Amino acid sequence: MPFLGQDWRSPGECWVKFQDGWKRSQLHREEEEEESNINGSHRERQLCTRLQQESNDNKIVEDCEVAAKKRKKDHFNISTQSEYFYREKWIHVHKGSTRERHGYCTLGEAFNRLDFSSAIEDMRRFNYVVKLLQLIANSQLTSLSGAAQKNYFNILEKIVRKVIEDQQNPRLVKNLLQDLGSALCILVREVGRCVLVGNINIWVYRMETILNWQHQLNNLKITRRIGNSVTLSDLPLHMQRSILHRFSDGLDIINLGQVTSTLHMLSEDKHLWKSLCKYHYSEKQFCRHLILTENGCVDWKLMYFTLQKYCPKKEQYGDSLQFCRHCSILFWKDYYLALLFKDTGHPCTANNPESFCTPVSPQHFIDLFKF
Repeated sequence: MPFLGQDWRSPGECWVKFQDGWKRSQLHREEEEEESNINGSHRERQLCTRLQQESNDNKIVEDCEVAAKKRKKDHFNISTQSEYFYREKWIHVHKGSTRERHGYCTLGEAFNRLDFSSAIEDMRRFNYVVKLLQLIANSQLTSLSGAAQKNYFNILEKIVRKVIEDQQNPRLVKNLLQDLGSALCILVREVGRCVLVGNINIWVYRMETILNWQHQLNNLKITRRIGNSVTLSDLPLHMQRSILHRFSDGLDIINLGQVTSTLHMLSEDKHLWKSLCKYHYSEKQFCRHLILTENGCVDWKLMYFTLQKYCPKKEQYGDSLQFCRHCSILFWKDYYLALLFKDTGHPCTANNPESFCTPVSPQHFIDLFKF
């Protein structure tokens, strides 16, 4: 009769019934011990022969393993210093778990997976990415994971290199670096090191890198390209005025007015500042901060900079991320593919995908991941 123990998969023991009760069969036990000894000695002999055969190859195997570990270590060290970018155009934004989908999407995951690296190369998306990095530096830097922080600073480094090479938009990046540096100083000194993911030495190195970038941008000298091409001063007066009316920032207008006396005269036009105020602010805001001159006229230039202190300006971007309300997908829209192949940029299942897509501002992008 087989006796089953606690483990039902075991073969059990052979028991024999006597007058005193059930006893385990000694003969069966001795046979099993002999078989186990025979099998054990046979296995030992096989192992010995294998070890003898492989003894000559052990050194070669160990050398190969050491070389492989060294290559892996070198590859890891190189990859940690290299760029950490994804090439995806869309990501599914979900805030809860369901039977079909588990987990949720975080800000760091979205920042990692969306293709911000190639978005920097597009001038229509450059201001959008810079503004997004600035908002993350001001409020959401501690919520990023280690990989997202690495991706953040790699993209920032690429932005600084692009500004130095192209000599365009240095003021936007200066403001970004200033906000990021002040935020890191507050987190390290006042709040504490525990809120930052990673070693404190890494953050000290990043702060030193930010100071180095600021020094490079402050010493940036925009070189004038000499050639036979037509400059802005060679254009007719009405074309120069039309170009100034395309500017959306008052500081750019003032800086351009310092180039020549003609541009300075055009930059002081009250109609230019009036149109700029009406573009960024509403009439209710005008009434709260109305500034008049001695003649009783509205000083639109002074009024613009006064409203800028108290009211946020209208955000203007050439291109931005899109959000599909039907699929809950955040994606970059490729307008060339949309025109050629009627591709929306994400796998939408709606009959009319364009009706569900809405542009996402940088602040709205951050709000999507606040739970």
